[in-house]
Amino acid sequence: MSLLDQLSDEAVWNRFYEYKLSLACPKQFTGELRRFIDEKRYLPVCEIINAGKDFPIPQKSIIAKMGTDKKRVVYTYPRDENTVLKLLTWMILRKYDRIFSRNLYSFRPGRTAKDAVRDLLKTGKVSQAYSYKVDIHDYFNSVPVKRLLPMQKAALGDDEKLYSFLAKLLLEPRVSDRGKVIVERKGIMAGTPLSSFYANLYLSELDRHFEESGVIYARYSDDMIVFSPDEAQVKKHAEFIRSFLAANSLTVNPAKENFGDPGDGFVFLGFSCVGNKVDIAPATVKKLKQKMRRKRDALSRWQKRNGFGGEKAAKAFIRIFNAKLLESPRDNELSWSHWFFPVINTTESLHAIDLYAQDCLRYLISGRHTKARFNVRYEDLKALGYRSLVHACYRHAAENPQEKETGKNGGVGK
Repeated sequence: MSLLDQLSDEAVWNRFYEYKLSLACPKQFTGELRRFIDEKRYLPVCEIINAGKDFPIPQKSIIAKMGTDKKRVVYTYPRDENTVLKLLTWMILRKYDRIFSRNLYSFRPGRTAKDAVRDLLKTGKVSQAYSYKVDIHDYFNSVPVKRLLPMQKAALGDDEKLYSFLAKLLLEPRVSDRGKVIVERKGIMAGTPLSSFYANLYLSELDRHFEESGVIYARYSDDMIVFSPDEAQVKKHAEFIRSFLAANSLTVNPAKENFGDPGDGFVFLGFSCVGNKVDIAPATVKKLKQKMRRKRDALSRWQKRNGFGGEKAAKAFIRIFNAKLLESPRDNELSWSHWFFPVINTTESLHAIDLYAQDCLRYLISGRHTKARFNVRYEDLKALGYRSLVHACYRHAAENPQEKETGKNGGVGK
């Protein structure tokens, strides 16, 4: 039976729903998913798929990257179609997970970014090794579909119906852009559910090369790192990666290409690992502070323009960053805190972020950068709803003791 035939099975949808409930998804999302299932809104989409009719074309959007002037292109399908593709992706990632190497950590059942960092540290070799870290420029939208399709056909060889449907979606050249239908090269369409499977598949041969060679290496989507005790060897690994990517019509991002020496530690997936110390990477902390500063200044202008009191602006700041840092995104198990808290074993960076956030709040309330802002007490901030990242991290560790089982490098509060 094709996976496509299971899309109309309510029992499969209920298993998907239970899976989402087990994650840190907000109640709004799981509530909408429950209504979608109960109202059987998936059935009209399934009829379109099974009849071989044209699937709706994706909507193109341009999103600003946090802390930079750079933009990224993402694509989305209409809500009902997108929800059906989410279930399909969930099934694909589980049925075909066996085709991927152990050194791949992105979008896989039971494997996350925290496992990548922990597994690298568990080798006991990376702290005294040379390293090469790189990511791919515009990976998702640069993948050439015609080169991907044979890989997909080989991977999905037992499900021709599924392969044909996915190939049709990938080969559709049209997108909707600001109300107009245009034709463009869109790769594996960043933002769509199925792109996660494609991103894993397209570089699976690279992953396999390092796994079979016994080289310490990890990849999370377009982000990869490789280690060697020998400097010349790590340079050979780097050249192999560059050549492999070039042969597959991809390019490295030179701004995120870095060689590391023994003892320097490494930065990967937003984590900084030096010896046994695992913290949030300095660049990640810097970007978050920049985001806070911009939001503080915008709220200050909004407050003055409308004649609001400082507490109103401070409450808005707290609401925004509580949601961004401590609450789950709409449909993603990895909120900012869920990404970092299980892995870091120090609160140094969290403490620095807390102090910066408190300073932003004191400025919004007092309207001053002078020492007078310290007349606003910490208790005043808590009364407005402020939540300390350090306290939240320790609470997370207390509530999730199973995450401490990773030895020297797993979780605060051991």
